Amino acid sequence: MATTSTLARGVIYIHSAPRALCPHLEWAVGRALGRAVSFDWADQPVLAGSRRAEFYWEGPAGTGAALATAIRGWEHLRFEVSEDPTPRSDGGRWMHTPDLGIHFAQTDTAGNVVIGEDRIRYALEIAAGDAFDLQRELQVALGSAWDEELEPFRHASDDAPVVWLHKVG
Repeated sequence: MATTSTLARGVIYIHSAPRALCPHLEWAVGRALGRAVSFDWADQPVLAGSRRAEFYWEGPAGTGAALATAIRGWEHLRFEVSEDPTPRSDGGRWMHTPDLGIHFAQTDTAGNVVIGEDRIRYALEIAAGDAFDLQRELQVALGSAWDEELEPFRHASDDAPVVWLHKVG
């Protein structure tokens, strides 16, 4: 009996990377995808001397985790990797900043962060009835600190050309 892998797709957003790191990132992503890739790099106006890129990918479900693992660990790198949900797998978003490290969140079909029951129970337990502690724990679960740090870098791409993706089938 042959097994078929569910095809997933997503996007890698390199929000800021030093110029010297760019070819290494392409190599690491290509290795994770099993094929050579080439990014369309642009200057990152928020951080002088850094570059930014967006890359749309397809691969087996779980590729988003492999990509995030392949490019994490380099200093001065800010990125996001998204994997859209499939009929057989949840979606996910990995965010990384030099100061905060990496954060993973499950996502739904609209790209919203989904907080699981166990994580909510943990937040309630840690908060022990303190509303401020509960808010802090839920902010961590949502990845709010990562979103705040990455937001200026995301807006730097507002002048970038738009790529329209169409779902077929």
